[in-house]
Amino acid sequence: MTRTEMSPKPPLTTIEQNQIVLVAHRLADAARVETLAHFRNQALTEDNKLAKGFDPVTVGDRNAERAMRDILDRDRPDDAILGEEFGAKPGKSGLTWVLDPIDGTRGFISGTPTWGVLISIADETGPLYGIIDQPYIGERFEGGFGRADMNGPQGPRKLCSHAPRDLSDAIVLSTFPEINTPRDQQGFQAVANKTKLTRYGMDCYGYALIATGQVDLVIEAGLQAYDIQAPIAVVQAAGGVVTNWRGDPAHQGGQVIAAANAQIHAQALALLAPFAD
Repeated sequence: MTRTEMSPKPPLTTIEQNQIVLVAHRLADAARVETLAHFRNQALTEDNKLAKGFDPVTVGDRNAERAMRDILDRDRPDDAILGEEFGAKPGKSGLTWVLDPIDGTRGFISGTPTWGVLISIADETGPLYGIIDQPYIGERFEGGFGRADMNGPQGPRKLCSHAPRDLSDAIVLSTFPEINTPRDQQGFQAVANKTKLTRYGMDCYGYALIATGQVDLVIEAGLQAYDIQAPIAVVQAAGGVVTNWRGDPAHQGGQVIAAANAQIHAQALALLAPFAD
């Protein structure tokens, strides 16, 4: 191994970070156009990715990811890309854009505004910066590179997760009541049974609600990297904690717990750990 191969990649400069942020917002703007062109359109049809079960994909998903990839090919040609719909493209910069053009396609085809566009950029350690964008509501949440901000109908504001409170006072979210496997569901219920309120069907919007200080926990399982990397960046920038159910990094997906703060994360993790993969 040469000295160059052994040397760590130098940190991004402020100028490089700002350039990445500008590109990320261009991606989100482009995805808004493509997704809103098909949202709440009764003529919209979907394909099922699964031979057994239901995992829908629509023209909105595909067009949004194509639009984002076109921008990256032009503006960031040396970066790698990992997208839900069109897979991985290698790069040589050491950075990877992780894209989910519509996180929550089931919500998208149902007309609920809980889906979102997920955009993040990562190195070998995990996500550095991310955006959760909800085009229909017009809310955009970003975190990383010293930013923890949102903008929407009520104007710009800083993101800040909820202060510590006991698990018995907490609000916990998940997308599906059945979560993933029966064992995963047992783990989720071990926590949910101790909380004040449980709500379902939030998709990626649940993570944004942690970052805004509205809720305390999101617990899910069976996630992919493109489902969680942008939420990790946003939640952590707002002061929250995101790990797997063992307390380890979660940027590759799987079982995930996102918490508003370290204290409630520890309380919930103690109940989840016996059910960890």
